[in-house]
Amino acid sequence: MANERMNLMNMAKLSIKGLIESALNLGRTLDSDYAPLQQFFVVMEHCLKHGLKAKKTFLGQNKSFWGPLELVEKLVPEAAEITASVKDLPGLKTPVGRGRAWLRLALMQKKLSEYMKALINKKELLSEFYEPNALMMEEEGAIIAGLLVGLNVIDANFCMKGEDLDSQVGVIDFSMYLKDGNSSKGSEGDGQITAILDQKNYVEELNRHLNATVNNLQAKVDALEKSNTKLTEELAVANNRIITLQEEMERVKEESSYILESNRKGPKPDRTSEGQALSEARKHLKEETQLRLDVEKELEIQISMRQEMELAMKMLEKDVCEKQDALVSLRQQLDDLRALKHELAFKLQSSDLGVKQKSELNSRLEEKTNQMAATIKQLEQRLRQAERGRQSAELDNRLFKQDFGDKINSLQLEVEALTRQRNHLELELKQERERRLQNSRSIPGKGSQKPEEPKMDGKHKIQEENVKLNKPLEESHRCLLIKLQSHPVDQQDQPLPSEKPPKYCQLCQEDCSLTKNVCRNCRGTFCNICSTNELPLPSSIKPERVCNPCHEHLMKQYSTSPS
Repeated sequence: MANERMNLMNMAKLSIKGLIESALNLGRTLDSDYAPLQQFFVVMEHCLKHGLKAKKTFLGQNKSFWGPLELVEKLVPEAAEITASVKDLPGLKTPVGRGRAWLRLALMQKKLSEYMKALINKKELLSEFYEPNALMMEEEGAIIAGLLVGLNVIDANFCMKGEDLDSQVGVIDFSMYLKDGNSSKGSEGDGQITAILDQKNYVEELNRHLNATVNNLQAKVDALEKSNTKLTEELAVANNRIITLQEEMERVKEESSYILESNRKGPKPDRTSEGQALSEARKHLKEETQLRLDVEKELEIQISMRQEMELAMKMLEKDVCEKQDALVSLRQQLDDLRALKHELAFKLQSSDLGVKQKSELNSRLEEKTNQMAATIKQLEQRLRQAERGRQSAELDNRLFKQDFGDKINSLQLEVEALTRQRNHLELELKQERERRLQNSRSIPGKGSQKPEEPKMDGKHKIQEENVKLNKPLEESHRCLLIKLQSHPVDQQDQPLPSEKPPKYCQLCQEDCSLTKNVCRNCRGTFCNICSTNELPLPSSIKPERVCNPCHEHLMKQYSTSPS
């Protein structure tokens, strides 16, 4: 009973809240076809029926909430108008229909909450209709009466003359109050889950009660069928007895007529005995007629009882069909609730898995951040060490520049003077060769051995001088390279001394000291004949002099490349 009261109170909260919200959003007067309003009346009907005492009648036990509602006119005089209007309605034949009409009229009058509070405050009057643990006798009834105050903001208009309130099926449609768990967050989601669980418990309890009532109705139907068979048997026996009595009555009539005729024809002395027989026959006839009348009355009673039983059977069959339909709809709603419960459980499991995965991912990220912090510390240490090394290298470089800058400049000046001296000697050597060649051409008839000796001697002298000149240059280069290797100098601050270019052509191996050209592609030294071509290179926009092999290679490359 406590669970039923709690479930009914939760359903009343849901229905009242949904009705107020939908009515405010709708913004118009409500009528009897509005679905949330119909569900509100169904919920109120279940609340008023909870714990109601049953009255025993000929057709069985009857539970009606019209009795407590009829008492409201004694407590609140304004309710007398509603009660009189309900009693005057022509289409209402059952107490349930009158109670439903009373609820609708009270809502139209906007005093339903006032009437319910006045009724709940009189527990001594309600104890005649309700059990001690009923909803109207406990605190839940007062809570529902307080919630009904919010319905005063609703405007409703009903036309109950053509509405069949007696045969309506009072089944709660839970699909109007069920919502998805993902649509709300936090406490709202928990409240919806608890409300759904309360609805589920109420549906299970209502299903149990419906099963019990169906079993009771089935037992009543069986008992009525048995009594019907007994009554049919008794009716058949009564019919047989009536037929026998009719036959006896006819036989008595024949005997009496025969006796009368014989009395007319026969002598008078036998009249006394004949009169006695006639009186006895009349008495017997009266008894038989009285017996026949009693049997006919009993037959009429049996026929009326049979008609009442048939009517009761039809009503029971209709009630059973309605209860079966309601049971089917409740089972469907229960299946929907179970499916929703499974879906919520699955979503809860998936959310738990997601939380676990996120926690694992957070732990991994924390480990990675710790590792990255350690590596950042190591890199900072290395950076500090590199900064220290760079600063020390810059200091050494400055010191080296201070120590060896003047020496390097002096050595470069000496190298330049030696190269100029060498070029001057090579020029003189060339002039001497040309002079000797001219002398040899002017004196052709003399022996060749004598002039060749001084020529060879001059050549040896020039080579010795070149060797003497190259030795200090090589020594200076070697010293400078050793110093640069021991103390590296920055390329931007001090360039390295260039090596001595070769004086022979790398392609034809002829002396090109006077007409040497440097290929801008391979950086080789070539004569004029071997480097007559010019091409634009990637390093320069203008055409540069290149050797013949590089010219062929670059032409092939330019011809094969698409650009």
